[in-house]
Amino acid sequence: MTTFDNYSNNDQGHELDWDDEITKDSSEFSLLKPGKYPFTVKSWSRGQHNGSAKLPPCKMCELEIIVNDPSTGDEALIKHRLYLHSKTEGLLSQFFVSIGLKKHGETLKMQWNKVPGAKGYCNVYVDTWKGDDGNERKSNKIKSFCDPAKVSAPTMASQASTAPAQSQDDAFGGFGSWN
Repeated sequence: MTTFDNYSNNDQGHELDWDDEITKDSSEFSLLKPGKYPFTVKSWSRGQHNGSAKLPPCKMCELEIIVNDPSTGDEALIKHRLYLHSKTEGLLSQFFVSIGLKKHGETLKMQWNKVPGAKGYCNVYVDTWKGDDGNERKSNKIKSFCDPAKVSAPTMASQASTAPAQSQDDAFGGFGSWN
């Protein structure tokens, strides 16, 4: 097993038996307003993009990102994909710059082992979509990652654009299971 096979240093949990006792309550879903927020990478896993009209098949990183709203204390878990393809190299750089592992103009060997627990700022928007049942649903998505050198203080929803944004997922075919 390589170090990348053990991709997350977070607790992976364990299987429960049919008669085990449980105590943890469910967490309530939080929908953040569009804006700039601090985030922490909870975990990542390897995936494979099967290809779309805009991007051929390639490896992808599936991130779980905890986004915090300091003004309310709310947290949102956002799943975000990074595609490992030359067409998306700028988006990969944007992510690694945001977590402080890359500097502008420098080459970086992507260090995935340093991603869990990494912190930065991102621009969040609200995506509206229809569920399998036909009902309208809303979820947060990441529009972009912020350069820490250009972030002085979080700019919350009052200054955020409310126009629909195109995330990397939308630009390259998206995936219904992540909506």
